[in-house]
Amino acid sequence: MQDIRYYDLRQVKGSTTHIDIDNGVIEAAGTSFFNDTVVRVLGSRGWGVVSLESFNPESKKALSDAIAKALTCAEVTTEDVILAPVKHRRRRLPTLAENPADVDLEEKTKLLLGIEQSARFPEVVNTRCTYIERQESVQFNDSSGYESSYNVSRCGYTVMAVAMRQGIMQMGRESQHTIAGFNLRHQEELGQKAGRTAVSLLDAVAVRGGVMHAVLDQELAGVFAHEAVGHASEGDLVKEGTSVLKGKIGDVIGNESLTIVDDPGIPEFGFEPMDAEGSSVMRTEIITKGTVNSFLHSRETAAAVGHGSPGHARAMPGDIPLVRMSNTFIENGGASVDEQVQECKNGILLIGSRGGQVDPGRGIFLFNAEYGYLIEKGECTQMVRDVSLSGEILKTLHDIDLIGRDRQMHQGYCGKGGQSVPVSDGSPHILLLNAVVGGSGTD
Repeated sequence: MQDIRYYDLRQVKGSTTHIDIDNGVIEAAGTSFFNDTVVRVLGSRGWGVVSLESFNPESKKALSDAIAKALTCAEVTTEDVILAPVKHRRRRLPTLAENPADVDLEEKTKLLLGIEQSARFPEVVNTRCTYIERQESVQFNDSSGYESSYNVSRCGYTVMAVAMRQGIMQMGRESQHTIAGFNLRHQEELGQKAGRTAVSLLDAVAVRGGVMHAVLDQELAGVFAHEAVGHASEGDLVKEGTSVLKGKIGDVIGNESLTIVDDPGIPEFGFEPMDAEGSSVMRTEIITKGTVNSFLHSRETAAAVGHGSPGHARAMPGDIPLVRMSNTFIENGGASVDEQVQECKNGILLIGSRGGQVDPGRGIFLFNAEYGYLIEKGECTQMVRDVSLSGEILKTLHDIDLIGRDRQMHQGYCGKGGQSVPVSDGSPHILLLNAVVGGSGTD
């Protein structure tokens, strides 16, 4: 077809298993199946896209018809799209210690019940546990003749406990997701941790907000790296002018010890052997020693924006690729947690994340911590609750004073453009000077 400059096909088929237990009652347990294909065609100017179910990519007629439909859509586009060159190299998938597909639904449910029951303590009034597993078989081919296929397995669980005393309710939450294999065995300790946290928070006090030094634990600091820096580095936002990092390549915006990385190739929950455009994935240093170094890109944004290579396009089954993070983290520094707490002197230790919001264009953020501890005279003292961290992204990066050497990764899902994909983010503990801490306490 004369006006086709490029086309690709990405088919994802597989199954989703979901188990949901609430207060010992199995509310849902089952497996569903999917087979979704997206065909993209780059016409004389822009993209045309067709999404299909139960498509047979081996049928030449079916493929020809899908390409023709996508080309019809492409003909009405007005934006001129250029694609950066692509490198094709698929990473080897991690070896599964135990394939979740080999464990029957009854055993999975029984093990999940054990985790849910372990979160029950005196004063815990509600416990909930969910398990999600996805088995995906991915096939990709494009008009250059490149073809690749692979299978990937992901699974994980979340356990929550709610404690109540005299009308006050508090929650503890723990989760673990992985691509390394089945992970429901011998996990009662995390259920117990969720229950203990919920009960302990009943005795915690509400802190009065203000400007103070703060030590962030690995989870909250990782959320900061993902939400405040990772999203601002996504090439489509830079292209649209809705990123605070636009025009900042080569600028020093943080502590010289600060390096923030996104790497789809490491065996964490956001692992991808190649991206959704068939591009090779690689380690990308967004910030190197405090200096803005690179953006995250699809082939289209790499050509339009530069300062980085393709390899960060991701998509849910049946959806178009978007520029996305994968495994985003702050590299280790050299400080210990004790050194950070002592250096903080008087402030707060913030632990965990209960979500928040970020505006990468305006460069501001607000994150809610799960809980924290006051730091007084260089020592952790009283447990506190209902605390948050807010600020300006660029100022906060300059206010990072000490970076720990104890990086941990935490798993979850990231939403963008109506799509949700698995990610990991992480960090060592970090000491943040003059942090804006929110709280509901009063003098």
